[in-house]
Amino acid sequence: MTRAKTEKICLGVVLGAHGVRGIVRVKPFTEDPTGVAAYGPVETKDGKRHFKIEALNLLKDAVLCRLDGVADRDQAEALKGTELYVARAKLPEIDEDQEGWYIADLVGLAVRDRAGAALGDIIAVENFGAGDLLEIRLRDGGESHFLSFTDENVPVVDPAGGFVVVEPPEGWTEEGERDG
Repeated sequence: MTRAKTEKICLGVVLGAHGVRGIVRVKPFTEDPTGVAAYGPVETKDGKRHFKIEALNLLKDAVLCRLDGVADRDQAEALKGTELYVARAKLPEIDEDQEGWYIADLVGLAVRDRAGAALGDIIAVENFGAGDLLEIRLRDGGESHFLSFTDENVPVVDPAGGFVVVEPPEGWTEEGERDG
């Protein structure tokens, strides 16, 4: 099964201002944190704003960046929560024969158990600060459920095949157990 790939990839999200000169803190979604600035100008999700970006320094969980046109703290703070995207074509190609994919490629994949039974579909990948979570809509309907995206919980990821295999912890779909 071949799926359409997203045309834009989110490299990071603005966490807020750093100082008074328009520098922003960016939470990177790239393997190398400075990769948020490695592929040229970035744009907002809707494509209405474009920024030349320069990575300046690393913090514990963020990269300090300069965005063209952002000159003071108020402008930087106004960008808080803004996701920064780049065209997929600017990123390195992932060889289909090798294991590799972008997080954006997981959305829409079928979710199966080890026996191959269909459980649902991935509708989003979230990260609220403690690691990536797959948001899964189960086949039986109802609410979606989160599953920690770990090797233990998700031993097989096959974007080319259109699925992932999960081994969720006991009771992960029960109330209070949704973040397994």
